[in-house]
Amino acid sequence: MEAESRIRVVIAKPGLDGHDRGVKIVARALRDAGMEVVYTGLHQTPEQIVRTAIQEDAAAVGLSVLSGAHMTLFAKVIELLAENDASDIVVFGGGIIPDEDMPELERMGVARVFTPGATTQEIVDWVRSAIPSRV
Repeated sequence: MEAESRIRVVIAKPGLDGHDRGVKIVARALRDAGMEVVYTGLHQTPEQIVRTAIQEDAAAVGLSVLSGAHMTLFAKVIELLAENDASDIVVFGGGIIPDEDMPELERMGVARVFTPGATTQEIVDWVRSAIPSRV
């Protein structure tokens, strides 16, 4: 029963950005906190990310974007989730994202964005509070 009640999170690295050290640290922190984590690897398309999230019955998708394409990539993932009747999957992320883009990301449905300096404990605590575990 415990495995069924764990939060399942897909962690993805969309686009052409090849810097994955931070996202791997976040994935490991979530895993070490008792969550089920599926890390999709580098260079994932929004379509691949959404397909994985649906197939894995994820409660959340965390995107790591350092390339500057965050507005396009977050928007496409959210759009595809909606098209696939999966808008209940929480989208959050992190990366190099300017403060002035935060209101638009929030408006489009991104639940939270963690910028450089966020601790892994802060991310774990937010995921636990924002995403209900499934029983």
